[in-house]
Parts: sequence; C-alpha cells; structure tokens
Amino acid sequence: MHFTSETSSNGVIERDFTLGEIPGVLWSPESDSDRAPLILMAHGGGQHKRAPGILGRAHRFVTGCGFHVAALDAPGHGDRPRTATDEQHVAALRKAQAAGEPIAPIVVGIHLDLAARAVPEWQATIDTLQNLPEIGTEARIGFWGIMQGTGIGVPLTAVEPRITAAVFGCLGHESLTEAAAQITVPIEFLLQWDDELVDRRSGLALFDAFASKEKTLHANAGGHAAVPRFEVDSAARFFARHLGSNGTSPA
Repeated sequence: MHFTSETSSNGVIERDFTLGEIPGVLWSPESDSDRAPLILMAHGGGQHKRAPGILGRAHRFVTGCGFHVAALDAPGHGDRPRTATDEQHVAALRKAQAAGEPIAPIVVGIHLDLAARAVPEWQATIDTLQNLPEIGTEARIGFWGIMQGTGIGVPLTAVEPRITAAVFGCLGHESLTEAAAQITVPIEFLLQWDDELVDRRSGLALFDAFASKEKTLHANAGGHAAVPRFEVDSAARFFARHLGSNGTSPA
C-alpha cells in the first residue's frame, strides 16, 4: 500500500492510497484512532469511492463513532479502466434500459463478475490495513454496501471471518442466496418498498436467506435511490452496538 496524498479537516484525516493497481481512500479520526473499528464501504453501480453517499457516511462514521473507514473503486469504476467485459456489460445494460426490458438478469451477471474480482481485492486490503499501527489485527471490522455494494459485500462477508457486522440492502436474492446462507454475523438490511429496479419479493427473499440470528429489516417507502438519510444514523448506531466505538467494547 502506498499513500499518495493526505488532507485533514473537521476532525477527519483523509488519505488516498493505491494497493497495486487498486485505488482507495482511508478516512480516520484526527485523534485517538488507535485500534478503532474499521468499516469497509463499497459504492453502488456506476459510482466511485468518493460518491456523495460514501463520503457522507464515511465522515459520519469517523466523527460520530471514531471509526476508520476504507473505500475502494470497484473494478471498472472510478479511477479504474474498464475491461472489454466491463464494456460489454455496460452496453447490454444500456440497451435493455433503452428498450424498456428487465435489467435484473444483466445486473446479476455484472455483480457475479465484479464480485469474482473484488472479493480478493478487499481481502488483500484488509490484510494491508491491519499492518497499519493505528488499526492492527485487533480492530473490529464491519462492512457497509447497498445496491452493487451488496452484490460484492455478501460474497465477501460469506468468506471473510474478520467481518463481524454488515449493512446490506436494495438488492434481490438472485445469485446471492447461497452466500447469504453462510453469513451468521449481525445484519441490518435496507429495502425500498417501491423499488422500481429490485422486486420486493426478491429483496425479502435475500433478507430471509441470511443465517444470522440477529438481522433487522428496514423497509422504507420510496424508489431505488430514495433511501432515507436517517438510515445513515441507524447504520452508525448498528456498528457502534456491534463493533463498539473507539476505545469501547461492543454492547
């Protein structure tokens, strides 16, 4: 990992880094950050590591909870070039949207391809972040990612025992049921009741598939992109409860 820039403002240190060819960003508290919990954040489709939703939540988790937060550009997103396969996926998605055809089968294929590449990248990122003295191997780790972030985060959490709590949502069960059945850590799941892109029954089926003894469904009125802002505070409380804030133990 190579840190390429560092800025500090409003209690947050922001450091850009590269891990091989993977660009990412790490947000940390300006003080008392040793061994604080680490939140991994995965952005939605067509977005990037500094998308407004990622940036806002990262600052909330740092300033409100004292967490470290790391985000990566997913393969073919942000500062990462698209492969020929990425271009094919984008073309197929745009064609279906223009024709008014269902996009779910195309999205499933995109997420399968992205997860196959992104899961080992996230595991390598965890390995490297744990080598930083302010994080270390003792820091508890959570995952936040909805929409495409869930498509990557569910397979990651299923195989990564270091992740001990996760927030998912706004995605259906297609291709994710088997991985979800392997997840037993606490889950908070967001579902948009009027989602025009994700069938409600499919979202409920994915929630049902998680093997977690503690899982909470947050169903809100509105379309795919209308997740209420108060869910940011809910996620912060969820992670504080299960990971503890800086210097505290989980409740």
